Amino acid sequence: MTQERRTLYPEIEPYDRGMLKVSELHTLYYEQCGNPDGKPVVFLHGGPGGGTNPKCRRFFDPAVYRIVLFDQRGCGQSTPHAELRENTTWDLVADIERVREHLGIARWQVFGGSWGSTLALAYAQTHPDQVTELVLRGIFMLRRWELEWFYQKGCDALYPDAWETYLAAIPEVERGDLMSAYHRRLTSDDPAVRVAAARAWSVWEGSTSYLFQDPASIGSHDEDDFALAFARIECHYFVNGGFFAHDDQLLRNVERIRRIPAVIVQGRYDVVCPIRSAWDLHRAWPEADLRIVQDAGHSAFEPGNVHELVEATDRFRS
Repeated sequence: MTQERRTLYPEIEPYDRGMLKVSELHTLYYEQCGNPDGKPVVFLHGGPGGGTNPKCRRFFDPAVYRIVLFDQRGCGQSTPHAELRENTTWDLVADIERVREHLGIARWQVFGGSWGSTLALAYAQTHPDQVTELVLRGIFMLRRWELEWFYQKGCDALYPDAWETYLAAIPEVERGDLMSAYHRRLTSDDPAVRVAAARAWSVWEGSTSYLFQDPASIGSHDEDDFALAFARIECHYFVNGGFFAHDDQLLRNVERIRRIPAVIVQGRYDVVCPIRSAWDLHRAWPEADLRIVQDAGHSAFEPGNVHELVEATDRFRS
């Protein structure tokens, strides 16, 4: 008898919203949902530059969890919008600590998928004593091959139709290094050039994030404001190698987090963050519970991924 799949918890409104100034330049939007006296968890969104949305609140039992969400620098409701200055992995790691301290939380569960898994690993390896558990999905360690697979050569073989649109934004003479070519346009002085590049970059990811293409995902990635922050910030991080000292830094430093209880949820057919990365992490960290979802791609909101993520947060409730 097959187990009935878990779904998201019901819609919920925050009991607290705020803006936290984290530097002279950046101010972050944050919110809290669920039980104010509950078990703290922080949700780390993807991208970088993706921002949060109301569905992100719903992976956690609101009777048990104190659910903290925030928009990382330059995206969502944080300001200034699409800003690249003072915007690195290590700025964001420090921001997570600023949010934790501002809210008076001693330790918390860290939940993140895609870029959120990158940031969760970087944060946990820097501040392991502040992390009670890790729930990770769609593992992305920002190694060069992972970037080239999605943005230069590899995934194009699976989505040649969507790839044509991504490729069309760049003249043929510049296609030897597509990330750099996009970076030049996304940092152009011409707003029209920035927006056109941002939409092409962003729609490519929206077109490949589900096992069955989702028109709503493609549409949301095509909106100018979302696309500008998403594409500019992603590309800024990617051409800078995630601001890591070593290509395999997150794998190298697994020893720092080995004792933290962890679940890794990975769609078998995730083409944005291929399963090879989750497997590499699992091999280095066998104590982490790897859950491979046989009928899912990249998105956290695919039914099989939702099931495993909700099962994981329920398992860690106590």
